[in-house]
Amino acid sequence: MSVTHQQVMEPIVCGHPAAARLLPSFDVARLLEDLDRLDDHQWALQQTFTSAGLAERAPYDWRALPLRSPTGRPERTDPGGAGLDEFADTPWLAQAPYFAEILASIPAPLRCVRLLALGPGAVGEVHFDTKVGFPWGNLRLHVPITTNPGAALIIEGVEHRWQPGTFWFGDFGRWHQVLNTGQDKRIHMIVDTLITPETLSLFPPDFLDTLSADEVLYARPAVPLEDPERYHCAFEIPASFADWEEAEGQFLLPQPKLAATIESDADGNRLVLTLDGEPTFGLVHVGEGEFRFTGWTEERTLQVVPGGAAPAVVLRTRRGTAERRLEIPATRRIPSAA
Repeated sequence: MSVTHQQVMEPIVCGHPAAARLLPSFDVARLLEDLDRLDDHQWALQQTFTSAGLAERAPYDWRALPLRSPTGRPERTDPGGAGLDEFADTPWLAQAPYFAEILASIPAPLRCVRLLALGPGAVGEVHFDTKVGFPWGNLRLHVPITTNPGAALIIEGVEHRWQPGTFWFGDFGRWHQVLNTGQDKRIHMIVDTLITPETLSLFPPDFLDTLSADEVLYARPAVPLEDPERYHCAFEIPASFADWEEAEGQFLLPQPKLAATIESDADGNRLVLTLDGEPTFGLVHVGEGEFRFTGWTEERTLQVVPGGAAPAVVLRTRRGTAERRLEIPATRRIPSAA
């Protein structure tokens, strides 16, 4: 279903700085109190999540305790992505009132939240995170809790040593690396969010002066569906559209197709996109018959256009305000609201 890693997009560097200290700061003593409540629990190696699902665990001492995860499962140490599962609080968050207070103060819809501990001697590989940043509607924010002089984050060759109690944005869609040459763990709370206009209130004015409005993809709130059956349909979809890591515009190129249907789930509570007979993505309605994938942003959406005798599905991908689209005929009539 997914394209190979070699076909995945290269980093796209925007005009804004690679990092910015955000305006709030936090009480270090209270951060450490919450950490003490959780630190005795079993932290597992961080796991990656790709368009093919859960993948490898970190090959070095890079451990996670999730505060929010897909379905709220406490064993999920990955950041999640497009799929069937919504994000929810894990049981660990209920034991950390100050962490919960910080998260509630962030003016953005939250996705994954994890405590990540980089062990002494750990050196990560140089990499970039696929489609993380303003253009794809997905920010990754850091609250440092513990550190030491040997712990560093390197973004595009520049070393950053963020101190406990501060709050940071990093553009992790650029080449970066983590390392810890010190004797103690470095622990950050890492918060993945969608973006709303209110989210920008976290950023200092000098950063916002460098941020082009065309670079930002805002999230629309979910809109209830009055008649889900109206959007039931069947069609063929380019295989790469199911891969949220695909290279920009790849779904427009000639390629194999997948048999797709949009139907209500077994409980009738939501719509699900099924590909080659397998339920693959939950669909979140953002208005006018347009849906984003559950667990993902509006970087890619599909819109059902009932159209009487000629129903259609419109596929869209976005990077900031730029949009690519492909209209596909549906292969059966969508039931009318009547």
